[in-house]
Amino acid sequence: MNSDNNILEKLDHKDGMTVPEGYFDNFAARMAASLPEAEWEKKPKVLPRSFWDKVRPYVYLAAMFAGIWCMMSLVDVFKSSSTDAMFDNNKILAQAFDDDTYMLDYFVTEGELSDTDLLDDLYDSGFDPESLLNSNIQ
Repeated sequence: MNSDNNILEKLDHKDGMTVPEGYFDNFAARMAASLPEAEWEKKPKVLPRSFWDKVRPYVYLAAMFAGIWCMMSLVDVFKSSSTDAMFDNNKILAQAFDDDTYMLDYFVTEGELSDTDLLDDLYDSGFDPESLLNSNIQ
């Protein structure tokens, strides 16, 4: 690019924003020296710590561990209640689970109980298929 086509060189760069030489070299030190010292900077004020201020972190820590212990004991209560305890406390529920038709209607879905499982269950309970043949004849 030649100098005839450079627009920036044609403009006068004097916009009135000039700073004397070396003005910013020690600016921070001059500014700190010219400002008055604030009262809070002169003497540090140390507040005395009360007994509660000293003990508070340990009390909070103890409360946290007590809360964890309560949660763990609550989990243990729910975990220890097994299905046997549930049946002992609720006789109607125990009676419903003993009823085969209830179990087949509400808990055994299609495909879960195969024909061989059903026949094995019938034979295990003492069912004799010949009793069906004899009852149909009479």
